[in-house]
Amino acid sequence: MEISVVVPVYNEKDSLPKLQAALRDALSTIALPWEIVYVDDGSTDGSPDVLATLAEEDVVHTRVIALRRNFGQTAAIAAGLDYSRGDVIVLMDADMQNDPADIPMMIEKMDEGYDVVSGWRINRQDTFITRTLPSRIANGLISWVTGVKLHDYGCTLKAYRRDVITGFRLYGEMHRFIPAYAGYVGAKIIEVPVRHHSREFGKTKYGLERTLKVVLDLLTVKFLISYGHKPNYLFGGPGIAMMFSGTGLLAFLVIRRIVTLVSVLESPFFPVSLIFLIMGFQSILMGFIAELQVRTYHESQKKPTYTVRRKINVGE
Repeated sequence: MEISVVVPVYNEKDSLPKLQAALRDALSTIALPWEIVYVDDGSTDGSPDVLATLAEEDVVHTRVIALRRNFGQTAAIAAGLDYSRGDVIVLMDADMQNDPADIPMMIEKMDEGYDVVSGWRINRQDTFITRTLPSRIANGLISWVTGVKLHDYGCTLKAYRRDVITGFRLYGEMHRFIPAYAGYVGAKIIEVPVRHHSREFGKTKYGLERTLKVVLDLLTVKFLISYGHKPNYLFGGPGIAMMFSGTGLLAFLVIRRIVTLVSVLESPFFPVSLIFLIMGFQSILMGFIAELQVRTYHESQKKPTYTVRRKINVGE
């Protein structure tokens, strides 16, 4: 088993030498092959030059991927996953607020049979109003919507088995939802307390504006997890409900016409019932179209609709 530590980097030149030394010290205590994969996300402060120097000094363990421009943290993490080689992927930030010394403990937890070991910054060293409080609210919302209960989705320091985080692509700000995707495929997840330090160099790249992005991405994740394989359950249910409502309204108007001689066409409920019937029919059709797209996606790429945890006496 090989361990890959993936570190997205954006304007962290002063932190990088210290981070490299701390990573080497921590990983050297693990009796497994390891590598460090830095992904420079279009830095403008000289970080690419520092990374090039670190790679030259340690050609065995250090690899650098430089993106052409700033694509965002999620894209940088996706690049790191694509270019890393390890069976176990450890993600962490480059600002030295995560402590590399926690990595051996997380690897030991994986040896106990867990597929995801998620860091929990119990003593978080951030501003309460602008960072900690919004994060707590977001963590509660994400846990409630996805069903994967974690105290700290925002902590980048997490360890994953590669086979539970492959098969989907990361977009937007969706790197924080990786545990939810892993939980969807049946990963065993544990949350462990990790150390958190105050930022020593540079300035934070996070702000309150990310809260809206997280909410929008959460809606996408909920849809993909709950209805990604059966979208007609989402579109068809409301469609049938609207068609029944429209039919019920029409039946009521017809019965009222027979009993009280009140005109059906002059009632305001008549156009409402027609709208319900049309919208319900369209919703069901959208569900069928989505079903065709899902089947095309899986069958064209030969993607399975299941995941396997273990194989015994079964060849490749």
